[in-house]
Amino acid sequence: MPNPLAYLMLALWPVVTIVLFRRQPADRALILSLMVGYLFLPEFPAAFDLPLLPPISKHTIPALAAFAVCLVKFGPQGLLVPQSPLARVLLAVFIFVPLVTTVTNTEPVYYGQVGLPGLGIKDAIALMLQQVMLVMPFLLARQYLADPGSQRYFLQALMVFGLIYSLPMLVELRLSPQLNNWIYGYYQHSFAQSVRGGGYRPVVFLYHGLWVSFFIMTAAVAAFALWRQDSRLNTPKTLLCALYLLLVLVASKSLGALILAAVALPCLLFLSRMMQIRIALLIGLLAIAYPMMKGANIIPEDRILAAAASIEDERSRSLDFRFQQERILLDRANRKPVFGWGSWGRNHILDPVSGAILTVTDGRWIIAIGVYGWIGFLAEFGLLVTPFFLLWRGSRELGADRLSPYIAPMSLILAVNVADLIPNATLTPLTWLLAGALTGYAERMKVAPSLSQVAPGTPSTAKREVEWQSIM
Repeated sequence: MPNPLAYLMLALWPVVTIVLFRRQPADRALILSLMVGYLFLPEFPAAFDLPLLPPISKHTIPALAAFAVCLVKFGPQGLLVPQSPLARVLLAVFIFVPLVTTVTNTEPVYYGQVGLPGLGIKDAIALMLQQVMLVMPFLLARQYLADPGSQRYFLQALMVFGLIYSLPMLVELRLSPQLNNWIYGYYQHSFAQSVRGGGYRPVVFLYHGLWVSFFIMTAAVAAFALWRQDSRLNTPKTLLCALYLLLVLVASKSLGALILAAVALPCLLFLSRMMQIRIALLIGLLAIAYPMMKGANIIPEDRILAAAASIEDERSRSLDFRFQQERILLDRANRKPVFGWGSWGRNHILDPVSGAILTVTDGRWIIAIGVYGWIGFLAEFGLLVTPFFLLWRGSRELGADRLSPYIAPMSLILAVNVADLIPNATLTPLTWLLAGALTGYAERMKVAPSLSQVAPGTPSTAKREVEWQSIM
């Protein structure tokens, strides 16, 4: 169980957020409060479980604190909701789908001698509040990270904190994943899943080693993007940082993150901005189509398993287990396909005697479909993919050469994150920050194209660029 320090860190984070917003510009304070909170605060089960509310954890406390500070300090600047009609509809469905899910799941569910309760008004309120808290980074980023200067800071923050995070990763690669246990008093996942390839897979303070590998992969992509796109950071020092992060990624023993890096980096280094946005859109659409292809048995699972077995038998067995679980859970979800089963584990298969959950939900897509049905899945994944469509449409009208140089790499990072939501549930506050920043930029392109072309080094951003240069 988490020790008192874990709860103290969560309780103090709003104070840290206030200090950041007092000392830093809004965009930088938002990035730092959410990124540092995600990387260093204790993972679930360290959370505050208040009456009538969903558990408040590291994934929601920083965003809630930042939202409250922005509301008090800056007031309601403009529309909080997206200007895009499509994004507005998807946001509304995302927030209110739990209400319909609850109404369609008032009956209890029985597995032999074990029963799960039906859902009521308390569940509807808690689930809608959970959706609001999850999407809050998206809303904040859309408002405060929509300009090229803010997006440059985001990429730099990924690179800098990737370098910082690599140090505890190297410690755990040598000594085994123990930092969370030593500092916060508990291990946040199954230790057996951290043993890989005759060594260890670092976990640090995140949910799983896969989450750590994915973060380091995004940090490496961000470093290569800055090296290629930013004239001030197009230096051997930045390239060395990028190569170092890539080596740490290899050492973290995650084949999935390596594959995603192998997809993103060639696109980033050799393709035009417009092509990068098109590929991001294609990846996003394929991720949305995956459950449909899965249900239609179009996914070539045998070939994928054979390819995995050629690398390592353990990986093939793990992937085969995931495929089996996806089929079981998809069959379960198809019994309530529109609005899903709701909370309390009703989307799972339970042991009829002990009540133990027999199924495992790895991918975010199967969680979304099982809990909120196809409507909830399309709303969630649609919010993440909509920025690609808006950017693609806007870039066709304005011309790719007038785009911010940071939009294409950020699109690729978000796209591979959406792709990673198929095998894993790596939907984090950083995912929503990326989606919100890209959505805000795309809306700005349409309303005021000249504002979306502010280059790094202009008077509004030069001072803060010098501050970031001092970090590097």
